[in-house]
Amino acid sequence: MVFLQQLINGVMLGSTYALVAIGYSLIFGVLRLLHFAHGEVFMVGAFIGLGAVVYLHVGPLVALLCAAVGCALLGVVIEFVAFRPIRRRNGSLLAPIVSSLGVGLLLQEVATNLFGAEQTRFPPQFEGEMIRLGGLFVTSTQLFILGTSFVLMLAVHLFVSYTKYGMAMRASAESTDVARLLGINVDTVIVLTFAFASALGGVAGVLVGFAFSAISPFMGVSMSIKGVAIMLIGGLGSIYGAMVGGLILGVVEVMTVGYLASSYRDAFSFALLIIMLLVRPQGLFSGASAAKR
Repeated sequence: MVFLQQLINGVMLGSTYALVAIGYSLIFGVLRLLHFAHGEVFMVGAFIGLGAVVYLHVGPLVALLCAAVGCALLGVVIEFVAFRPIRRRNGSLLAPIVSSLGVGLLLQEVATNLFGAEQTRFPPQFEGEMIRLGGLFVTSTQLFILGTSFVLMLAVHLFVSYTKYGMAMRASAESTDVARLLGINVDTVIVLTFAFASALGGVAGVLVGFAFSAISPFMGVSMSIKGVAIMLIGGLGSIYGAMVGGLILGVVEVMTVGYLASSYRDAFSFALLIIMLLVRPQGLFSGASAAKR
């Protein structure tokens, strides 16, 4: 029973990791670059959700919607300010990475000045009620997080596989030059990709706030590192690899804390990454990308 309890907790944590990693994978699949400010977008989403709950007195679903819309707009601004000018100058691959790091530090400083460096708590009612399922215990908040995460992952699959813009995104991921020849407005696809990925990151930020009842301006740093790690485990640019990799990493972390000690949490997570790079450097979904179903 202890194992199953830890497994449930790990899947819950991993589902939020997966939402963040999907954002990384979408952007990498289309632009072939790492968006290191994505972790700070996740952090901004958490604070937007907290603000909606505290000041607007809304429920969890509306808080998630506010975070998704706010972070989608933030993602579009980041693309126009930090990526598009560099991309049009045909600069080096290093330039957009440095630019995204700068945006991340800027967002972190703004959040620190506005909310302080200490952790901020969500209202107690978002901790949820305890529910007993046989010999297992879950909270209503955990069920909400799991349900929301898996619904969003299904929505990502349907969007990428069957919608017009999803197919344009997949075509652009294969080759932006060929996509342009086929009449696809690649700039529009890139903006949509940033908006979509940032919205997922914002929702994940609120879900993590619900799960741990605390957020801080520095929570995006570790999430950025883990998002990249999950993308490498799942396969560069693969949204399905991001889903599976996020769940795996969440389970590994929770099992490590449950059976060993919390101090080993990150050590075992990155040991998993190292083993994956040695055994299967292409990731679990080799050759997969945002353009592949």
